[in-house]
Order: sequence, then C-alpha cells, then structure tokens
Amino acid sequence: SAAELTAKKCTACEGGTPPLTAAEVAAHLPAVPEWKLSDDGKLIRRKYKFPDFAAAMAFLNRVAAVAEAEDHHPDLHLTGYRHVAVELTTHALGGLSANDFIVAAKVDAL
Repeated sequence: SAAELTAKKCTACEGGTPPLTAAEVAAHLPAVPEWKLSDDGKLIRRKYKFPDFAAAMAFLNRVAAVAEAEDHHPDLHLTGYRHVAVELTTHALGGLSANDFIVAAKVDAL
C-alpha cells in the first residue's frame, strides 16, 4: 500500500542486483495508481499541471528534498512553464527497484 511504501526508506542498490520482475512491478503499481509504467517497463512516470510557474517550481523543490532525503533521484521535467513530469527508474539496475515505488509514494504524499 502507499502507506507501507511511505514508511520505508530507500536502500543502496548493489551492482549485479536484478531489477524488479514484471510481476513484482505489477504488484507495486496499485499502491501508486497515478504513476504510469513505460512501454519498456523500465520506469514509472507521473504528470502534473500547476496553476503557474511558481507553483510548479515549488513542487519540484519539494520533490528534490524527498529525493535527497532518500538518496534516490528522479528525472524531473518542467515544460510549458507549469507542466511537470517525474520519472523514476534505478539507473544502476537498468530498470525498476523498490526504491522507485518508495519515492513515488512519498512524492504522492506531497
């Protein structure tokens, strides 16, 4: 559940650790229902629309604070001055890990 994920802390990814399987990803997705899985299954993405640039930037700064606290950093995109997309993947694994879902749930809690 989202509450279970937000209670967790990201852990360092070990080299050689495999990414989550498709079944494991499918099991995690219901906890973060606004996040969409990429076609290749290697990242999750959520889009947001804010009333203005200042609100979008404030949100991005809050996401950055979560990322720093968890030491797990998403790709952040700001377009059209108020459209934000957050993408999570575990680059070291070449796919998704539990950390991605932990951060997604914590971003949702913002």
